[in-house]
Amino acid sequence: MLSIKDIFAGYEGSEVLHGISLQARQGEISCIVGPNGAGKTTTLRTVLGGIKPKGGKIEFMGRDITGINPTRGVEIGIAMVPEGRRIFPSLTTLENLRVGAFSCWDRDKMKEKLDEIFQMFPVLWRCRTRAGSSLSGGEQQMLAIGRALMSSPKLLLLDEPSMGLAPILVEQIFEKLEQFKEEGMGLLMVEQNATVALEFADQGYVMESGNIVMRGRATELLEDEEVQQAYLGV
Repeated sequence: MLSIKDIFAGYEGSEVLHGISLQARQGEISCIVGPNGAGKTTTLRTVLGGIKPKGGKIEFMGRDITGINPTRGVEIGIAMVPEGRRIFPSLTTLENLRVGAFSCWDRDKMKEKLDEIFQMFPVLWRCRTRAGSSLSGGEQQMLAIGRALMSSPKLLLLDEPSMGLAPILVEQIFEKLEQFKEEGMGLLMVEQNATVALEFADQGYVMESGNIVMRGRATELLEDEEVQQAYLGV
């Protein structure tokens, strides 16, 4: 579904990614774990075109999307849940969701998608008229995911979906991600909570200093002594 090959990218002359390669498959959850500053967020931003790579190639569904315009990326089926949620605090829950469907001009389809989101996250229906700023951290994360889903993505990128959430809410969020996987969506997430990420993911990548240093089935990485000592606190 998504293939990243030898990507070099960074900010204002500072290279962050040093020729990384990874894949995200349809109907699977792939995760990137590693310390702060490893390049995890930069990877997601480069996929969606927020950062233009200096070298390498990114393919989505067999199509070269290297350096794609982010708006065009959403139109072809890629959506992102950014770190820190980044909802619009002054807009209501319903208005935030509608922003996610900016590329859809069919009112019936938009209503149908809204109904799906509200069934998936009933709390958003109850909060639909409340400003985004008044929602709890968990509610805002559900809203951020719902907003991304409004574009009917084939591939969902998630940046630190568990950040700042209580364990019970983390479990609820990841159960929803598993549901998306079972429905055939591909998911690529970066997550500092390596234990949770690897428990739920199918494929895992360990990133350090802009390089992929380990890769494999998530269950294998979870049991790897080096990974346990470096990232799982074992």
